[in-house]
Amino acid sequence: MKFVDEALVRVQAGHGGRGCASFRREKFVPFGGPDGGDGGLGGSVYLRAQHGINTLADFRIQRTFKAQHGTAGSSNDCTGAGGEDLVVLVPVGTTVLDDETQEQLGDLLQAGHTVLVARGGKGGWGNTRFKSSTNRAPRKFMPGLPGEKRVLRLEMRVIADVGLLGLPNAGKSTLIRAVSAARPKVADYPFTTLYPNLGVVSVGMGRSFVMADIPGLIEGAADGAGLGIRFLKHLQRTRVLLHLVDILPPDPDADPVKDARAIIGELKKFSAELGKRERWLVLNKIDLLPPAEAEARCKDIVRRLRFKGPTFRISAATGPGTRELVEALMRRVEELAPPVADDPPG
Repeated sequence: MKFVDEALVRVQAGHGGRGCASFRREKFVPFGGPDGGDGGLGGSVYLRAQHGINTLADFRIQRTFKAQHGTAGSSNDCTGAGGEDLVVLVPVGTTVLDDETQEQLGDLLQAGHTVLVARGGKGGWGNTRFKSSTNRAPRKFMPGLPGEKRVLRLEMRVIADVGLLGLPNAGKSTLIRAVSAARPKVADYPFTTLYPNLGVVSVGMGRSFVMADIPGLIEGAADGAGLGIRFLKHLQRTRVLLHLVDILPPDPDADPVKDARAIIGELKKFSAELGKRERWLVLNKIDLLPPAEAEARCKDIVRRLRFKGPTFRISAATGPGTRELVEALMRRVEELAPPVADDPPG
């Protein structure tokens, strides 16, 4: 199934049932009276996060979701039946926005998190409600209130411990294939990865973390160039960023330092908070040069970038350095606080 990370849907809560205007007609009751019941409540619409749903593609097919209406009240002071609520299942990591007001209605970060997106209408009053000492036989009743309706924008952002950052063909897909069971497409042309891939990296019994292979970024991504901000947002929920730099770019005129600075600039332009996120430098493809030359080139890149954080030299294709990298990442992930709250949003 094609990965889809945005969708517009319409939700309509059920209308409340109308009240009833009715009077008792009993043989041995000399004075009757109003006995019309209230209408039932309309059903509400909820969104609930659930594991196993990995895309919003289904919402490109079914775009409208309606809860049941409440039924009308009846005689003998009987209240109408309430409409059944509708629960729509969405992927974990879905942000729910009102498309008209841009208000965020919920951020479904864990399985089971539920958000009310359209409240059902109240049932109308029956004529019993209008009985008084001066009005013994009211014929008045109320229609049910309409249910809420909204157009929602659903935005899915992957939730991962580690996000891979870098230019197209920096080796991100190769790395995630090397350290996890994920099998993203690998080829020697730009934008091989067209949607995020998640892989679980196991580092021993009961110790693992989730790594996200984010499509490659280019200069201008924050303004929509290349695959643009559509995928920059997926980095927002990662806890550590791995910035992969190809020490031997295919283009002989390319400067890895200039390209790395451009990527950092795009991060900061998109989000100041994302620009401050913990970031490790991973110098990839050391197998393509003699060891001494590869080491010299790596040192030159680190020096020119003035990078002070953790730095690793690896070959994602052949394996050297990858084990040390994932073990260091595992230790860091265990040190960091969980990226999401334990309590579901209201």
